[in-house]
Amino acid sequence: MKITEVIKKVFSLGLWANLLAMAVVVVLLCLGVKYGIDLYTHHGEKIVVPNLRQKSYADAEHILDKLGLEIAVSDTGYVKTLPPDCILEQSLMPGQVVKSGRIVYVVVNASSTPTLTIPDVIDNSSYREAHARLTAMGFKVGDPEYVPGEKDWVYGIKCKGRLVSAGQRVPVDAFIIIQVGDGMRDMADSVAFIDAPAPQHVEVEEEVIDGDNPTGNQGGAEEVDEFEVVTSPEE
Repeated sequence: MKITEVIKKVFSLGLWANLLAMAVVVVLLCLGVKYGIDLYTHHGEKIVVPNLRQKSYADAEHILDKLGLEIAVSDTGYVKTLPPDCILEQSLMPGQVVKSGRIVYVVVNASSTPTLTIPDVIDNSSYREAHARLTAMGFKVGDPEYVPGEKDWVYGIKCKGRLVSAGQRVPVDAFIIIQVGDGMRDMADSVAFIDAPAPQHVEVEEEVIDGDNPTGNQGGAEEVDEFEVVTSPEE
């Protein structure tokens, strides 16, 4: 290829038009990325998270909606002195600065007292094991009640003065009492039984009959006695 042809192609209008188009595309891409990221990340936007504790769920939802934030329930709790659907906790602390679109997770107060299931610890574990298990499950355990039995062995559980069994549900805020053996009786002890006395033989005296008076009557009077012969029971 001649030098003149090369120079002609370098300075041709088509080549420079293509280069200019490529430059414009690159600039547009850079501007699009810059402003697109700012728009997506809400650059420069600042929203202060309000305090939602002890507000009703409906009021909290209305407040966050006006600020451009969302709300979602993550769990429920129970406080006896607060009304149902009251906000107990929130994931974002009050005063924290966030951007719009963030979700605030809240814990609401339950409408009724939650319950817990009594585990299988009655006559199946020691006091220490039962107390640790019940406490870990969230039960409120009071002072133990001692009953006759093997020392530190669990014989029963009481709730509100009544005995409960495994699998029964009780209110989470109710105290339960564990019945524990006081060590006055050992499990290896056996009950002594007293044998009944052997039956006694019954002896019957035979009537002596006089030879002169075969009837056995005094004065010779004829009298007929009706009697029944009783025999002694065989051993």
